[in-house]
Amino acid sequence: MHDDRTLVEHRIDRVLTERLRPAQYRQSTGCRIGIGHTGDPVPVEQALQADYTPAAVGDTWGPAWTTTWFRLEATIPTAFAGHPVEALLDLGFDTERPGFQCEALVHAAHGEPIKGLHPRSTHIPVSAHATAGQQHTFYIEATANPDLLGPRGFRPTPLADPATAGHHPLYRIERAEIAPIDHDVAALVADIDVLTHLMHTLDAHTPRRGEILRALERMLDHLDLHDIHTTAPTARTHLAEVLAQPAHASAHRISAIGHAHIDSAWLWPLRETVRKVARTVANVTTLMDQHPDFLFAMSQAQQLDWLKQHSPSLFERARTHIAAGRFIPVGSMWVESDTNLPGGEALARQLVHGKRFYLDEFDLETREIWLPDSFGYSAALPQLATLAGAHWMLTQKLSWNHTNPFPHHTFWWEGIDGTRLFTHFPPVDTYNAALTGTELAHAGAHFAEHGHARRSLVPFGHGDGGGGPTREMLARADRTADLEGSPRVQFETPTEFFRAAHAEHTDPAVWVGELYLEAHRGTYTSQAATKRGNRRNEHLLREAELWCATATIAGLADYPYDTLDRLWKTVLLHQFHDILPGTSIAWVHREATEIHQQVTTELTDLIEDTQRHLAAAPGNRAITFNAAPHTRHGITALAAAPAEATTTPTAETHHDGTITLDNGLLHVAVDTRGLLTSVFDRAADRELLAPNSSGNLLQLHPDHPNAWDAWDIDAFHRHTTHEITDADNVTLDGTGPSPTVRVHRTVGASTIVQRLHLAAAAPRVNIDTDIDWHESEKLLKTAFPLDVHTDTYTAEIQFGHLHRPTHTNTSWDAAKFENCAHRWIHLGEPDYGIALVNDATYGHDVTRHPRRGGGTTTTARLSLLRAPRFPDPHTDHGRHRLTYALIAGADIGDAIREGYRTNLPERTITGTHTVDPLLHVDNDNVIIEAIKLADDRSGDVIARLYESRGGRARTRLTPSFTPASILRTDLLERPLDQQHTTDDTATLHLRPFEIVTLRLTRPD
Repeated sequence: MHDDRTLVEHRIDRVLTERLRPAQYRQSTGCRIGIGHTGDPVPVEQALQADYTPAAVGDTWGPAWTTTWFRLEATIPTAFAGHPVEALLDLGFDTERPGFQCEALVHAAHGEPIKGLHPRSTHIPVSAHATAGQQHTFYIEATANPDLLGPRGFRPTPLADPATAGHHPLYRIERAEIAPIDHDVAALVADIDVLTHLMHTLDAHTPRRGEILRALERMLDHLDLHDIHTTAPTARTHLAEVLAQPAHASAHRISAIGHAHIDSAWLWPLRETVRKVARTVANVTTLMDQHPDFLFAMSQAQQLDWLKQHSPSLFERARTHIAAGRFIPVGSMWVESDTNLPGGEALARQLVHGKRFYLDEFDLETREIWLPDSFGYSAALPQLATLAGAHWMLTQKLSWNHTNPFPHHTFWWEGIDGTRLFTHFPPVDTYNAALTGTELAHAGAHFAEHGHARRSLVPFGHGDGGGGPTREMLARADRTADLEGSPRVQFETPTEFFRAAHAEHTDPAVWVGELYLEAHRGTYTSQAATKRGNRRNEHLLREAELWCATATIAGLADYPYDTLDRLWKTVLLHQFHDILPGTSIAWVHREATEIHQQVTTELTDLIEDTQRHLAAAPGNRAITFNAAPHTRHGITALAAAPAEATTTPTAETHHDGTITLDNGLLHVAVDTRGLLTSVFDRAADRELLAPNSSGNLLQLHPDHPNAWDAWDIDAFHRHTTHEITDADNVTLDGTGPSPTVRVHRTVGASTIVQRLHLAAAAPRVNIDTDIDWHESEKLLKTAFPLDVHTDTYTAEIQFGHLHRPTHTNTSWDAAKFENCAHRWIHLGEPDYGIALVNDATYGHDVTRHPRRGGGTTTTARLSLLRAPRFPDPHTDHGRHRLTYALIAGADIGDAIREGYRTNLPERTITGTHTVDPLLHVDNDNVIIEAIKLADDRSGDVIARLYESRGGRARTRLTPSFTPASILRTDLLERPLDQQHTTDDTATLHLRPFEIVTLRLTRPD
């Protein structure tokens, strides 16, 4: 049997759902509907001039990914005169998930955007005080985005790609009416909504819960369900007392900030995000006109730049509210990028381009990093953020940890160089809050810093392009500002929150190193072509800036500021956290691959043209350009000259079919299976491979994560391993510059061709791999069982490296079964080390295994390809080319050097002139990461350097020209306190992993 309280609660729920919510609108009258353009998106100016044919409620519309323009016309009836009137348009919203289905932007008759439509916001403001007989016309740009999540969640679907989505309509017009809105009923609905949510968060036997329940019961007793509009004001009075009870002095404080987490691409292409931004900004600026206290934060400078380009009137509306301090750009970055995969300079440029946009457009200095949804956070980020002038960081994603709940919500985050960033992780555990009582109670109850602090931040609004906050959410905020039993909710800017939180919590806990996300580990590998294009273009941008700056200073060419700015922003956009990690639909990755190739072609042409100017081509000498930061083949770093001659490695085929390669430093054996059976370091008199093992062993794992296919690699994938030991043929090719063992394998429907060869005069085994991949739900790795004993290994990250465990002592160690590294990983004993370098691979794992008779084998594996089926059913299918190499006897410095060399191959042209380095440092531990001309187009030279080994370093910087001064700057090239003014050089003292940006000013 139900007790009395349960019966009352059921009564409240039914009245609210069946009677009160529909009664927010009085009698309605239909609108006239016309359908105009259907197809690809068109500008509003074109849509206004289109022919419109009559349509009606019940008509279908919208093949997947098409745009349909509707014209909505209404005449105000006499009965509506004097009332506030809204239009109600339901385009066939078939779920409650805004942002994952059809959406629309409403325009006035002259084309001005009004607001967006989605399942939780279907109204259009018509008139605050309607006039009988008045005509109103609206134009609605509706997008038939398919619901790719569907009722069953993450399943492969043909709807994700226009090529397979079909042409049948997905949606049906369900409603098109105008009606007066009854604000008294709407307010009563908001009262009940807040009180019922609060009541359900309280213990069943608390006095406060009983007070709320009885107040709701009295309200129902005074509400005539046959005359709701007349009795609603009286019914509200019976809730006034419980709504007026103030919060306890110790109540948790919520800083509420409107937000709309808009994925720049995900289950929709980039072009759709441009429109999602417009719909969201239209919504929030309209809300700001109606609610003077409402504040909204928008991250991603790219999205505001899209708004400026495509919706200038909305951009100006946003600019007005930005100037008033209510529409708040946040985040300091060009996009909410992934932070594991972008290179160091790219991560710096995310901050440079993001902050510079805000400064140029709004004279606004952002002070926070805003990355609620990125998939883990690089330990290089605290220093980079600080060098960009940011003081704080917000993230939410750590609440997704599968194994270990993150222990803090407000804390210092310390990076690899010791820099600390004040960081907040909202305990509400969502960046798409609706400000419900359940969410607020969760934030208050789970806040980890109770006793030290009592405030947290809640970003609220429908995300993923869903339109942001709604008026219902603002109503909840108004009622929970000071409400007994609830945290106190107050609209505050992120800056106000962080300053107050910092002042309140004076000695927060410190978390050292990366913020590793115990989920989404597959993002280090999915969509290999997207990752390869990004890696290639990051290094091409380095080359282009280096050689263009060198040519400009020499007076041989003009610096291509606009071209490089455009190409950088293109690469940065595609580092968004659902593009570079490989978690978007096929459409997105197809475009990304095409765009990366276009960038590659343009940068390559620019580099080669600039090098011809520098070398005075054509000529009679082979001039080799070395863009790497270390001397190579006798060519100084960042210079060009004839390369030194090198000896060619030798090769021999033996009677048992084994092939050996030798370059005087390494002796390598490849067996008839095409596997490495010996890599012997002659200088160290040491075998690299573990006894009775084979190196470069390709392994296949079934890849069926429990959820989030493209995102996750689950630990149980290791339970089943298929070793690929069959080879179609293994041959020796001695015709090229180096003898090469060619191994051809067939794996299912795929082919793998590998070419193994030794570097000349270096202890390095190169493995070039071509894969035509047609597997699904399989993970391809390559394994190197090494005769090395170590409980940690070293992995490159941006501007440095960190150490990770090879053991599983704790649950935190065990959770790191798949990790991210950049160009290299290193495994070493105190007197000997081995490096594994690559040109396109990020995912890897390192484990230890006992050997019979004692000791351990340490196996390093690279993750080469995956094949998840959602959201792209054909992920990674097709051709791939990648290179990795095993380096013997390597210390950390060797790993760093070989990593750069692998990713910055030499370029040789026929010319006349050698090229001196524009800048030179005399300490190999100090890396010149970037050389460019200043963004302000002054002609000054900018150099970014860092200490790469994790120790103290002293170096002398010598330019090839005479600067007027050498200034240390922040990332945005603004001078800091320290200045170097020697005649021709600057002596620098760098702490471990310190990043230094220098501005070498040109003489007047």
